Amino acid sequence: MTAQQKIQQAKTKLMLEHPYFGSLASALEIEQSDDIEAFVSNGESLQYNDEYFESVDIADVEFALANGAMHSVLGHQERVGERYEWLWQLATDYTINNMLVNNGLTLPQKANFQERFDKMYAEEVYELLRDEIPQKDLEENPQEKKKQDQEQKEEQKETQNQEEFAEQIFQKMNRQGTLPQDLQYTLPQYFSHQIDWREALYGYIASHSKSSFSFMPPNMKYLYRGIYLPSLSSDLLRIVIAIDSSGSVDDRLVRVFLGEVESIMGQYPNFEIDVIIADSKIQSHQVFLAGEPLSYEIQGRGGTDFAIVFEYIDANIDYPTALLYFTDGYGTFPEAEPSYDTLWIMPDAVEVPFGEVLCIETTL
Repeated sequence: MTAQQKIQQAKTKLMLEHPYFGSLASALEIEQSDDIEAFVSNGESLQYNDEYFESVDIADVEFALANGAMHSVLGHQERVGERYEWLWQLATDYTINNMLVNNGLTLPQKANFQERFDKMYAEEVYELLRDEIPQKDLEENPQEKKKQDQEQKEEQKETQNQEEFAEQIFQKMNRQGTLPQDLQYTLPQYFSHQIDWREALYGYIASHSKSSFSFMPPNMKYLYRGIYLPSLSSDLLRIVIAIDSSGSVDDRLVRVFLGEVESIMGQYPNFEIDVIIADSKIQSHQVFLAGEPLSYEIQGRGGTDFAIVFEYIDANIDYPTALLYFTDGYGTFPEAEPSYDTLWIMPDAVEVPFGEVLCIETTL
């Protein structure tokens, strides 16, 4: 069977078994290329090698078409921002492929896939990959970047048409209740703009992780817990997280807060995170290290005094670089601004005397 015949059969099977992916694949621009080993999508078209498609099963071709279709509607160029283009494309590929596998498509041998990226946004995957790659290997070829900029301008109108078609398909199948599982991780712009706050949160943490790396010998005070902190050549994320346990923060909101703390801990291989739970007084202070589960007991439910948290940090935590304060924003603020950065994370915007405010979606 020729590659073209397999492509046609794969499109038909996708339409019957996975109508969302099949509908998008029906409008996908597909090009044969001898310059690639298997298949690749750049957000505008799917390129494939004839010999590869002829050598694999129909299921592998289905996967390639679904992958290309999702890249075409991902908003690849719009969401890349100041990121490295090639690394952003790799991050989106991991996110897409995890989602396709979760929807029952068969993963080809040559596809980019790692289970650790399951149910993660491309922005989160990108930050993990960027931290694992040496800086010298991140730099793009200037000529290639110039070429990409020119191609982006030429294809802007075509990309806009693709996105309009994709949104029509999304709205139709959303009404029918036939959208694929975990689609929100690849198309967050269609799901209550979740990426706005998630991207901001992880971008904030990433920016401080660069400035809060600790280079130290083993920390003796944690050796009794069987944990050996990184040596001179290792990177260690150190931040402080405060969780408001006052009466105005209900159990649902507390669960959202703790879910985000768990997610943060899952993104970094080495960390030392001070977690403080407080209302009008300090209820608990625990230090969590890499590999430890987040165990906690929420106590409090009184009034809210933010000032006592800052006083406690000054007295008990050496050289804090950033504080993430999960709260509803209602309470007594300290009179003086601390020497470290503060990010107030809350469901609705409340005026604060210092720091930055990040509003998060609490209906996830």
